Amino acid sequence: MQPIFILLLLVYATPLPASSIALPFQQRGLSDLGKTIDVKSLMMMMMNDEEEGSTFEEVHPLEHPTCPFGCQCNLKIVQCSDLGLHYVPYDIPPDTRLLDLQGNQITEIRENDFKGLSNLYALVLVNNQISKVHPRAFLPLRRMQKLYLSHNWLTAIPKNLPPSLVELRIHDNHIKKVASGTFSGLGNMNCIEMGRNPIMNSGLEPGAFKGLKLNFLRISEAKLTGIPKDLPDSLHELHLDQNQIQAIELEDLRQYGELYRLGLGYNKIRHIEHGSLYYVQNLRELHLDNNLLSSVPAGLPEMKYLQVVYLHSNNISKVDVNDFCPQAFSMKRTFYNGISLFSNPIQYWEVQPATFRCVSDRMAIQFGNYKK
Repeated sequence: MQPIFILLLLVYATPLPASSIALPFQQRGLSDLGKTIDVKSLMMMMMNDEEEGSTFEEVHPLEHPTCPFGCQCNLKIVQCSDLGLHYVPYDIPPDTRLLDLQGNQITEIRENDFKGLSNLYALVLVNNQISKVHPRAFLPLRRMQKLYLSHNWLTAIPKNLPPSLVELRIHDNHIKKVASGTFSGLGNMNCIEMGRNPIMNSGLEPGAFKGLKLNFLRISEAKLTGIPKDLPDSLHELHLDQNQIQAIELEDLRQYGELYRLGLGYNKIRHIEHGSLYYVQNLRELHLDNNLLSSVPAGLPEMKYLQVVYLHSNNISKVDVNDFCPQAFSMKRTFYNGISLFSNPIQYWEVQPATFRCVSDRMAIQFGNYKK
């Protein structure tokens, strides 16, 4: 077999007009979804948000400051992680802005657990055993912006979340249904992470996301068999990796024209209907790796801003000269800076170098060797 670098030496990139060149797409997303939250990073986010004008009530310090037994209280940050707690502790200082309760054995959030914590910015309840949340538990948290409930035993999204909430992580629970109106009144919500829940398409009721203006939504590692309808049309990032999606139909992406990044890796996609990608012309990054595709999806050359395409680990056996780049250079506004095609049965020495005429650098193309 001929060495792989022969093709890389032949690949060239024809310059685009100077006015068409854009900076590489900056990949942004949620941080690591492990069972711990980096409190230092949260502190930095809190400080940045305060500088940008987040308002907090002035709370007069107690004559005798309190701190829950075993916890560390400093600079309005209360850390009670990994203490074996079964309940939210008492005596949390009323001026607390960040409350870290991760890694305990809390099973229930009671009505008055957060009473008086009106200035709380972030609440970390990751990696507990929470199966029940009182419907009034979060009402006192009028300024909370970040709520982390991942790695628990919840079967439903808690009720009466604060209107101030910006980010909700509820990854790895037992949620099967998102009812209509679940997020009603949460107009400030920007980001929801709810992957690794056994959610089927039928579990997302019409109107479940009504009123939301999300930028980021992840429903990965669930039981979806198709791209959900009725998600917020404001989305910039949609991650549906590791589901059971089998095809992308013509109308599936119609309302998601603001997407910058679409993650559909590790599904069972065999077919992408011609014209379905027409609706996501703003896309910068497309993940279709680890599926069952037999050809490069139609429509990529018309996507002016697309910079990254993951197609590795499919069943693609042929790459045509116009699969990625438009025939007219004026149609392409950005270079590709990443195309992955490795782990496909492609005879790479048969691929014409001109196929990658709109790629920024030859090292941006990844073929690798195919192994059955």
